[in-house]
Amino acid sequence: MRIGIDVGGTNTDAVLLDGRQVLASVKTSTTADVTSGIVAAIDGLQRQRAFDPAAVRAVMIGTTHFINALVEAHRLAPTAAVRLSLPAGASLPPMVDWPQRLVDAVSGRSYLVHGGHEFDGRHIAELDESELRKAADDMGEAGVRSVAITSVFSPVNAEFEARAAEIIGAQLPDVAISLSHEIGRIGLLERENATVINAALRELAAHIVDGLSASVTGAGITAPLYLSQNDGTLMDVDFARRYPVATFASGPTNSMRGAAVLSGLDTCAVVDVGGTTSDVGVLRQGFPREATTDVSVAGIRTNFRMPDVLSIGIGGGSRVRGNVTVGPDSVGYELTSKALVFGGDTLTATDIAVAAGRADIGDPSLVSHLDKSLVRAALDRIAADVSDVVERMRTSAEPLPVVAVGGGSVLLPDELAGCGEVHRPENYAVANAIGAAIAQIGGEVDRVYVIEPGRREAVVDEAKQEAVDRAVAAGASPASVGIVDFDEVPIPYLPGNATRIRVKAVGDLQLGA
Repeated sequence: MRIGIDVGGTNTDAVLLDGRQVLASVKTSTTADVTSGIVAAIDGLQRQRAFDPAAVRAVMIGTTHFINALVEAHRLAPTAAVRLSLPAGASLPPMVDWPQRLVDAVSGRSYLVHGGHEFDGRHIAELDESELRKAADDMGEAGVRSVAITSVFSPVNAEFEARAAEIIGAQLPDVAISLSHEIGRIGLLERENATVINAALRELAAHIVDGLSASVTGAGITAPLYLSQNDGTLMDVDFARRYPVATFASGPTNSMRGAAVLSGLDTCAVVDVGGTTSDVGVLRQGFPREATTDVSVAGIRTNFRMPDVLSIGIGGGSRVRGNVTVGPDSVGYELTSKALVFGGDTLTATDIAVAAGRADIGDPSLVSHLDKSLVRAALDRIAADVSDVVERMRTSAEPLPVVAVGGGSVLLPDELAGCGEVHRPENYAVANAIGAAIAQIGGEVDRVYVIEPGRREAVVDEAKQEAVDRAVAAGASPASVGIVDFDEVPIPYLPGNATRIRVKAVGDLQLGA
């Protein structure tokens, strides 16, 4: 047995699985401290289907803690950005394009130091260790508690980042250090941004992971705890402490993975309708299609892996207005006090669903007065807006099946114009928690290789093997690991037949006996 929990802005969903069979599922309100909501969810599972806590083999949690902290600019550690790039790379300093309130929230300090590599691994300049020691002294005096180290082309050669970490770590042993080659991809500024965000969240990550662990052990469960990553795979708690940024957008990812398992479709569009928004993504081979462009998080451009998701302001709590617009504003977690069916005074999408007979929530008599033409027009507006987003996510003329999940998916019709039948599988309301529970372990390689004539296959095999090895090292069962994504892009403007190769390997979580 395993437990999957997904913490959303409105609801905390939990499922108890035996293999792929859902034994129990609950939906509770997300609490301000989040952990008490998780305790309530586990208690709810226990009430619905009594289980022996010792029989649970693993607990998987998807959480919005970290991205919320960044968006709210709250509880971020004083952070320094160290860039190894001089004499090149000095024209745009670290955090140059950040919103000022976020720079202030992380007490952002930056240091430029000699070092860095060319794309083929040659040195731009030798690492100046005295500059690093001087920078470390200044950080110590300024009260910096977390450091992000970025070197030019470090995904190709990480030697300078590793050495810089040793030097700064020796002088500031209590400071958390994040290295860019472990977080972002090729592209200096965006990779640096992702690393600084990660560094700023490190203290909070330690606190949150401890809290999550305590809430699980408090329920008598001694099984290992895993957190969902934004590529549909899992990380253990030690990894989560070091790389909190990997949890960003894990909510929509969990919903998509859950949709794949519940519907049996591994290539489809997934519409996840929550309380505030509808998230639309595309699955390929059972995993979310990743964004190929830079992704902006809280107004900061980053290039670490993120699912390609389009969100629109349509959900169960969306306000409906007389000239028949739905959303984008929502009553959110106040739905149970503001919606008409709960005795409130605000017409919401949930009221429309109840009036149309699509949902049985609250008191249906409180919406029996609604004009049928208004109800029909609101449902048509929702269907048209969602089908427009699905259409925008398609990349080929091939028909793309649509799977609807999330509690608000009752708002969608059985067929979407231009998209065909809408699949609404069993347990669709808790697809996100199921996605967390069935998540696998992954390993990824993203690097520029210089491919000599006749050696392409050897280089590709080497990259694939490294991705497999990384998945196994992260906890995947060796026999179950396979390659799920491979991308090869020649870079014609660089000499030496340079090619960027990206490989992702995934396998089942190896559970202890």
